[in-house]
Amino acid sequence: MKLLDNLRRYGVRAFGLGVVNALLLSAVMVPAFLSGISPFPEPPSLAFAETLLGTRLPLPIGLVFHVAYVTLWSVVFVVTAYPALTFLRALGLGFALWLVLILVFFPFVGWGLLGLAVGPKLIVASLIPHLLFSVFLWGLGRVMFANRALEGTPQ
Repeated sequence: MKLLDNLRRYGVRAFGLGVVNALLLSAVMVPAFLSGISPFPEPPSLAFAETLLGTRLPLPIGLVFHVAYVTLWSVVFVVTAYPALTFLRALGLGFALWLVLILVFFPFVGWGLLGLAVGPKLIVASLIPHLLFSVFLWGLGRVMFANRALEGTPQ
């Protein structure tokens, strides 16, 4: 019941937090891919979309998958953790999602367990965006939910 209540009360703002989080992450990750700094053969969200749909896709489709994924998990975080939107909880979610990436998604897209079919650099390279996800999630939560949470007024 608390989850549904939190979803009704905070869902729209949590959705906005998720979209902003995804856009901030994209602002860091897309230039890294385009400049060749990233060791990934392609963005993981694009690789997932292509594997799922069985065809080559343009980068914007991968970005849509990325925004949807980040937004979903940002909403889950707010709805399940509010009002305790702590850094440790955000970090825990980011770490759990990183484990899912390297243990499930990488093998699913053909990059092997931990991404080792591509190379060991993927392990650390995939951890960095998940750490940023956690920092952005926590920071945006503090900004977007701070005033009303501190006042104890309904949001």
